[in-house]
Amino acid sequence: MAVLVTGGAGYIGSHMVLELADRGEEVVVLDNLVTGFDWAIDGRANFVAGDAGNVDFVLALIKSHDIKEIVHFAGSIVVPESVTNPLKYYANNTATSRNLIEAAVKGGVRHFIFSSTAAVYGMTGLAPVVETTPLNPMSPYGRSKLMTEWMLADVAAAHPMTYGVLRYFNVAGADPQKRSGQSTPQATHLIKVACQTALGQRDKMDIFGTDYETPDGTCVRDYIHVTDLIAAHGLLLNHLRKGGDSTTLNCAYGRGYSVREVVETVREVSGVHLRADEGPRRAGDPASITATGEKVRKLLGWVPQHDDLKEIVETAYAWERHLMTRNR
Repeated sequence: MAVLVTGGAGYIGSHMVLELADRGEEVVVLDNLVTGFDWAIDGRANFVAGDAGNVDFVLALIKSHDIKEIVHFAGSIVVPESVTNPLKYYANNTATSRNLIEAAVKGGVRHFIFSSTAAVYGMTGLAPVVETTPLNPMSPYGRSKLMTEWMLADVAAAHPMTYGVLRYFNVAGADPQKRSGQSTPQATHLIKVACQTALGQRDKMDIFGTDYETPDGTCVRDYIHVTDLIAAHGLLLNHLRKGGDSTTLNCAYGRGYSVREVVETVREVSGVHLRADEGPRRAGDPASITATGEKVRKLLGWVPQHDDLKEIVETAYAWERHLMTRNR
């Protein structure tokens, strides 16, 4: 019996593979390698190259590996790109997820965990959100993810399958053992961009907007270490295996950091006074996105181990240095 991880060659998915393999689980990775890296897949996993939206292909994989659980990470994640190319996101996210869920139902998969996003909330104001906060996604990316949440709820009501939805906030950092990390060279994640700038891979970085209604005028985000995020996935899988009800959970620390605070932390960790130019706001950027994280703590007993911005930056910076060595 195996766990299928879609998108297991990507940033967060590869960390899930490490978690499952460290637990002694049999893992099958399905990835088309459009944005992922085969070298990022732990050697203990079985890797299959393919499309998570191919129903017949996935169904055959479920049967051949006796897959009873799916953790679904595969998809496109760049918000501005989703605005300019919405059909790509409805294809790669919504349509692919729909077909994957169909294969799961036909193959008798018992549990399905889905990688969702805080973008389903849209403009939230300055208060931390909870799972019952009204949903108002502002981009095709957020809407494409919310549609999958709806599909899972409908399918679970009609078929003997339970599911868990985890809404991520700003995922950052890397495996403390440097086995995996954010490896996409042109990724738009703030901490990665700042680390690359400190290492001279970028001439400068930009701070978009300094006039928000936040303590220092820059956007505030709830950054969560990828290892803590994946620990929540493991606990959620245990919850479903024990007969727990389907659930939707925010994954966040409940503490936000501003863009300026992140930049200063990267400067402190790297010892480099990296160039950060200040410019106007970007369209669609909320002033603040944070969440309480109370439900995931109470329901799953989740206790973060890396709830510290400096540690998040240290692991991200160490990973960027590792990538520079690896790519020589």
